[in-house]
Amino acid sequence: MANLILLCFLSILCFSLTSHAATYVVGDTSGWDISTDIDSWASEKRFNVGDVLSFQYSSSHSVSEVAKESFETCNTTKSLRTYSNGNTTVTLSNAGTRYFVCGNKIHCLGGMKLQVNVEDDKKSSPVGSPGAQPGTTTQPSSKNNDSATVIPSSDGFINGGFRSLIITFLFMVSKSLSLFHI
Repeated sequence: MANLILLCFLSILCFSLTSHAATYVVGDTSGWDISTDIDSWASEKRFNVGDVLSFQYSSSHSVSEVAKESFETCNTTKSLRTYSNGNTTVTLSNAGTRYFVCGNKIHCLGGMKLQVNVEDDKKSSPVGSPGAQPGTTTQPSSKNNDSATVIPSSDGFINGGFRSLIITFLFMVSKSLSLFHI
């Protein structure tokens, strides 16, 4: 019986600490495009370590990760990383501020740039706080990609907290009942 209690305690602990990163499609259905209000899109989001940014864009665009100084002036000559495949994913692996710009300086000066403030999810508010919600969306066909492909939207999911405790409790009850042959 002591082993069962220990197993249940460890299960509760593991489930309550479990969380999954959110995947954000930059610009939602508009994608990474000059017509997208990237600042407004980003202002509604809360980014945590482990989240993923998915950039969907046409061949007239690219994504460059740059330092703050280059972000302010739209300078891509000293980019940290550059992507141009039309479907770029970037994992936000560390807390801090990250900067992304379109490789076309005119587009960048027109507002096609993204500042992401990444929070350490260990310091974030409790599970269930406002942020990404579960779901998927169809990839925008205006980006010259296959419109039948389903990609994640700017929605993510979090597992843990109360739901995990309920599942663990039900598991514990079922095991206890099976021990007593009820």
